[in-house]
Amino acid sequence: MPTKEKLNKTFNIIIERMIATGSAPTYADLADELGITRQEGRKVLRKIINGFSFPGWFQPNSDEIASFAPFNNIPSPYRLTIDGKQKWFGQ
Repeated sequence: MPTKEKLNKTFNIIIERMIATGSAPTYADLADELGITRQEGRKVLRKIINGFSFPGWFQPNSDEIASFAPFNNIPSPYRLTIDGKQKWFGQ
C-alpha cells in the first residue's frame, strides 16, 4: 500500500508534468521520479486513479492516463490556451 506522502508526491508529479508539457507521465516516468520500481509505479498510479473519488481514468485496456482532472491526455473538443499556446485539452 503506497503511503500518503508517496500518493501526494505522485499526484503533484502528474499535475506538474501536465502543466509543463501538456501530456501525462507514464507509470515508468513516475517510478523513475519517485525512485521506485516500475511495478510499484504502476501500483501507485492505479491507487491514484482507482482508489479515490477522483475524476481521472486510464485509456482502455492500459495503464496509460487518458484523463486527469482538469486535463485530458488525449485530444478533446475542449482546447485550453494560455499565453497564446494551445498544448492542453480539458475534460
